[in-house]
Amino acid sequence: MESALQLAAGDAALTDAVRRARKLLHRRALVAAAASVVPVPGLDWAVDAALLSKLIPEVNAVFGLTPAQLDQLDPHKRDQVQKAVALVGSVLIGKFITKDLVLRAAKTVGMRLTTQQAAKYVPLAGQAVSAFMGYTAIRYLGEEHLRDCVRVAKSAQLLLPAPVGAVTTVAKRRFGFGRPSSAP
Repeated sequence: MESALQLAAGDAALTDAVRRARKLLHRRALVAAAASVVPVPGLDWAVDAALLSKLIPEVNAVFGLTPAQLDQLDPHKRDQVQKAVALVGSVLIGKFITKDLVLRAAKTVGMRLTTQQAAKYVPLAGQAVSAFMGYTAIRYLGEEHLRDCVRVAKSAQLLLPAPVGAVTTVAKRRFGFGRPSSAP
């Protein structure tokens, strides 16, 4: 199976979006791993659900696929995106992310999460296994979502939004903001 980066190959904007989304994904997966080490029953599940409910909309935003971003498209382009979403089969693109959607996505890695719960009670080695499984579960779900976003963006020929800091940086360079003044 191709990774999101391989799917984006040949499109610089899409490749950049995948890299930015992966940074978000990596950070969230590390938090999930840290939460998995704590031997409190159900804490990691709650943390994973909270992380996913924030991560998925952030990834959607990187690709221009949040409900608000899709509402700003002209009707023809919005229809193209909706057809691409249906073709990919994603329930997480262009939707408001609810607890039900997160739980449905988490069911795909349910067995890993159950094993993770049991493993955390074995001192040291079990906690390491639990942390690894927490990281990989979030990473797996995030990568799946990234692939879906890339497929939709490519299929609908969607123009991706500029990175959040990019406009500000260009404006600073162009208009001289942030440069040291030569006046005393």
